Amino acid sequence: MKENSNNTNKRKVILFPGTVDRLFNEAKHLAETFHYKEANELFEQALLLGEGDELSLSVFAYSLYEVKNFERAKQICEELLAIGPSMYFEVMELYLTICMQLRQFKQVEKIIESLFDEELIPEHEVEKFERLKNLNAHIAENQESQLQSPPLVDIEENFDIIASEFLKLSVQEQLMLINELPEMNIRPYITEIKAVIESENVHPFIQSLLLILLVEQEVNLDLNIAKFNMIREINPAELPLPTKMPQYEEIAAIITETLLQEPSTLEFVQQLMSKHAIVLYPFEWTIFRSEDVALSYIEFVKSMFGETMEINGEIVEFLQNIEKISDLQE
Repeated sequence: MKENSNNTNKRKVILFPGTVDRLFNEAKHLAETFHYKEANELFEQALLLGEGDELSLSVFAYSLYEVKNFERAKQICEELLAIGPSMYFEVMELYLTICMQLRQFKQVEKIIESLFDEELIPEHEVEKFERLKNLNAHIAENQESQLQSPPLVDIEENFDIIASEFLKLSVQEQLMLINELPEMNIRPYITEIKAVIESENVHPFIQSLLLILLVEQEVNLDLNIAKFNMIREINPAELPLPTKMPQYEEIAAIITETLLQEPSTLEFVQQLMSKHAIVLYPFEWTIFRSEDVALSYIEFVKSMFGETMEINGEIVEFLQNIEKISDLQE
């Protein structure tokens, strides 16, 4: 009986004219003055009494994002996108950012692909969204690879070929063969692997992956590595792995300390940096200061999230070049 009484009372509530508008206006003012928690409470009250307009819902979504209530912020963005807001692209950018915070990387990749298919991305944003799509695809692929084993290949039969034949394969075919090498003793193929690594025609990523295999199996061998206009003579048995290299550890420590309160951004930066470390290996970012590289990675990723950042053009251009190479696109 008590529950029925409450329902009856709710049905008898009479709103004074302008009550809902007043609540939305007060909520927007609170959000604009950075009182996000109070704003969100008022927005919720207002939505119980009436429908929000495009501006109110947009401010509400941003306010929810600021307090890291990503699930609710995503719901509000979906309501906005369903009504086709005038600032569609801005709302979509926020929506994608929220999905990334929720670690829904595959969904982000698919949405961006749809935006490209429908030609909804402004020309000046194309490059940024290409990078964003590729980064989400990379992280999503890593997530999937942790849940399933890679397909088996008869590596003994397929890799027992001379280096020149290996280099005629597509990069993806080369990668498929390399993915199986950690499961076997690679010493019978040292001559072929050395020839591939030292070839002028090898893809930098493939070159690095083969070098990492030699390092992991502590192969004692002299190699001459040339990439990115740098040359170095190394011995895999004496070389640390990419994430144990001196400058990598310096940069990673700075990034971790800086992004301690932003775990999602930290994960993106770490993924990007570790991928680039492989492409550069056995070289690093030595032409730049570690502090500058760390800051540039953070700014680079945040700019992909839609934030306006002052970016070091020279370093970011270098990172963009490494990113393109790391995609293994032919």
